[in-house]
Amino acid sequence: MHLHFIQHMPFETPGSILDWCVEKNHTYTITKIYEDTLLPSLDGFDVLVIMGGSMGVYEENTYSWLKAEKAFIKAAINDEKKVLGICLGAQLIAEVLGAKVKPHTLTEIGWWPVQKTTTHQLTDHLPGVFTTFHWHGDTYTLPENTIQLLSTPGCEQQGFIYKNHVAGLQFHMEVKEDLLENMTDHEKAELVKSVFVQTEDEIKSQSRLYISHQKGYMHGLMDAFMHL
Repeated sequence: MHLHFIQHMPFETPGSILDWCVEKNHTYTITKIYEDTLLPSLDGFDVLVIMGGSMGVYEENTYSWLKAEKAFIKAAINDEKKVLGICLGAQLIAEVLGAKVKPHTLTEIGWWPVQKTTTHQLTDHLPGVFTTFHWHGDTYTLPENTIQLLSTPGCEQQGFIYKNHVAGLQFHMEVKEDLLENMTDHEKAELVKSVFVQTEDEIKSQSRLYISHQKGYMHGLMDAFMHL
């Protein structure tokens, strides 16, 4: 299989998903859309993975490439490619599928528990409640004809599946030590303690408890996604 990644920010890399590609002998390419908006032809990949970023899907006037990226995602979905979105990527998919994406009343940053809302092959390997890493201030309405998979007390929409070939995850299960450090270093101004925002010290101390589980969660989800 050949995976193509869309990366929106220099420090938000695909993390452990790249390790999964190497372990499974899959090839991959990356469009760093903040540098180059050249996107591949649809026949050039089997799986599209759309990463996170601090911008909002509604900021087309600020980020000129957003409109073209949305059209590309829509074309990949219509071509029945496997499409996975992480955080901003999930929000982009949600909008392409007709949902409304908007600023949330709460920001969710840090290590917070996620609860499964239904049983599905994509998430069968995950515990009923598991802790993973979050960094988002936007949310979305559940797109029509999708199944909600996951939720948190701070943000109802945390994951969905559409026709078994398109999925969105609001959180960052792909985090590794270096990715987590890069995110906190570059965006530490947002780490102001609140109900669902942890401080930098809290994030780093809790990472010792939770980060070792993330690889298994993410790799298990990729395995399941490939077999849907």
